[in-house]
Amino acid sequence: MKRIYCGLLALGLALGASGCGQVRQPEAVETVGEAQVEAEKPKYVALTFDDGPRYNTTGPLLDGLAKRGVVATFFVIGRQVEGNEDLICRMAADGHQIGNHTYSHVALQDLDPDAVVEEIQKTEVVLEHLVGEREFWLRPPYGLIDSSRAALVDTPMVYWTVDPEDWRILDSDRVAEAVVSKVESGDVVLLHDFYPTSVEAALEIVDRLAAEGYTFVTVEQLFRINGVAPQAGVLYASPEKTRKIS
Repeated sequence: MKRIYCGLLALGLALGASGCGQVRQPEAVETVGEAQVEAEKPKYVALTFDDGPRYNTTGPLLDGLAKRGVVATFFVIGRQVEGNEDLICRMAADGHQIGNHTYSHVALQDLDPDAVVEEIQKTEVVLEHLVGEREFWLRPPYGLIDSSRAALVDTPMVYWTVDPEDWRILDSDRVAEAVVSKVESGDVVLLHDFYPTSVEAALEIVDRLAAEGYTFVTVEQLFRINGVAPQAGVLYASPEKTRKIS
């Protein structure tokens, strides 16, 4: 572990002193009261994006979300931040939640413990340099992690409840329909801001679900709304559902 700490310290020093400057903290969202009539209960959904940032896709996505006043959650790959620092700053400034998708997108369950810690902490160092100290929830690549490695994670972990397999379909209309036809209030939707078709689908999803009365929130906000305090090292599909880790 000492070797990892020294390596992370060196990475932090190499990044220098610059950051995003003033960044916006995610806004609080009121919890749903028990006394509310069912017909009046708001509908919430959390859009999540993996594998960015990528300049020619994440940038237009941020533009589209900002135009619509929508927040989302971005699970970023640490090694892709260099050269795309402005995108991370925009995420923070626009109130999006920024999460950790490891430094090099490797299956954590295939790594030894020191390598798992390094993959997570290297990304944390890069992100903290830009947006300051905060908790970066983890989405394990491919959603895979075992119990021994989950015990090394000191933040909540996020899976999903709706997966349109946008990375495979690469068709914006089909991806949007796959989400809109299945989504329910409280869902966590998996998308990837790495593909142009996924960006197009995401904005279509926002427009269609907004017309149905949905409000878009970050994953962290979704937990607050449901009154759930997430625990470190637990893999959540949603605030109400956990994934069994063996």
